[in-house]
Amino acid sequence: MSRRQNPERRANPLLSGRCGREPAEAMRRINASIDFDKRLWEEDIAGSKAHCAMLVAQKILSPEDGAAILDGLERIAAEIRSGSFPFREELEDIHMNVEARLSELIGPAAGRLHTARSRNDQVATDFRLWVRAAIDRLDLAMKALQQALIERAEAEAETLMPGFTHLQTAQPVTLGHHFLAYVEMVGRDRSRLADCRRRLNESPLGAAALAGTSFPIDREATACALGFDRPAANSIDAVSDRDFAIEFLAAAAIAGMHLSRLAEEIVIWASEPFGFIALSAAFTTGSSIMPQKRNPDAAELVRAQTGRLNGSLVALLTVMKGLPLAYAKDMQEDKLPVFAAADSLLLALEAASGMVRDLRPDRERLRQAAERGYAGATDVADWLVRVLDLPFRRAHRVTAEIVRRAEELGLSLAELPLPELQAIEPAITSEVAELLDVTRSVASRTSFGGTAPVRVREAAAEARRRFLE
Repeated sequence: MSRRQNPERRANPLLSGRCGREPAEAMRRINASIDFDKRLWEEDIAGSKAHCAMLVAQKILSPEDGAAILDGLERIAAEIRSGSFPFREELEDIHMNVEARLSELIGPAAGRLHTARSRNDQVATDFRLWVRAAIDRLDLAMKALQQALIERAEAEAETLMPGFTHLQTAQPVTLGHHFLAYVEMVGRDRSRLADCRRRLNESPLGAAALAGTSFPIDREATACALGFDRPAANSIDAVSDRDFAIEFLAAAAIAGMHLSRLAEEIVIWASEPFGFIALSAAFTTGSSIMPQKRNPDAAELVRAQTGRLNGSLVALLTVMKGLPLAYAKDMQEDKLPVFAAADSLLLALEAASGMVRDLRPDRERLRQAAERGYAGATDVADWLVRVLDLPFRRAHRVTAEIVRRAEELGLSLAELPLPELQAIEPAITSEVAELLDVTRSVASRTSFGGTAPVRVREAAAEARRRFLE
């Protein structure tokens, strides 16, 4: 069979009006997007139904043709759901595949559906609908992660652990307080996605190719039918804007960064030198050669998703950076990074939620770590300011000398004899010893947002109200 006779290589019959020859093989392959944009099928059919109903209401399309089109679209949806729909690469994209199948099912009336619209406003509408639904799915997954974190924060409100800066022991905190930090991060992620959703919720449908249409369409009606807040105000911007996709990817990349930080801590905490937590076999894997190993692979793979998410954002920014108005075929490359980012982030969120619920803290080891590293030094400095009325900078220097002396003697601050303390600052009394108990130290941090157990419980209750109700 010759290439001209091969039905798999013929040009798109719906777009062959001006083309006098078949496309080159490379052109056919680079031009086709059906392999990935078939994920837009539900949005494409929903948009076509709304457009059809509007055309009938505006008397642009007869009720008989409208009924036939709607029935055909329902049959196509059923075929796609069942897996029997014949996706064809030579038809290029989801729009042409649906339209061609509609023509096979109902005949010439199918050709009237594309009245007063273009693939340009059609794909922009489909894509906004898909991103909007993806945001809703991700918001539910983020909320589930917050719930898991809040529950762990409540359970570990009194569990002592070292707080770190520069990954060096800084001050004692509680594990519950630490978990609540991630609740706030995820809350900001949800807020960014909600903002993105609000901005994208304008309908491009009816903008046609770029200039609008001479048909008496009702863009308010189609916007309302598809759940948009309003029609996009400018027809050129409506078909050429991909800010919503870039903003979605930026929000996804930030969320991925937060998940990576959590995953990194799980990796560190689960390591033998730390031993702060343990993960079950549900979220770890064994070694092919070392039978004693339990590797935190789920956390490592969550951490690795940042590469996909950051790459997706840079990819789409690069695609869009030099495009003149309005639509250009470069924009066909907008969907792959968005699909990949949405999939990666959803999976990472589900894995993170599972690990937070699965991990088991070693409370005694965490407490012992909180007692090491001179974590009570700040409490001593604060006491010098509060009781002896020393300027904080002098109190800081005095405390640093105390720490150096403890290091020289190989003692903790709690073990340092009072005469040694008084040799550095004569006014120090035995009251300082009480500060060096980590439980009392943590309990004293009662400022708003602080790590005292009473504050952690209050913050967890407030987080439930803010994020889960």
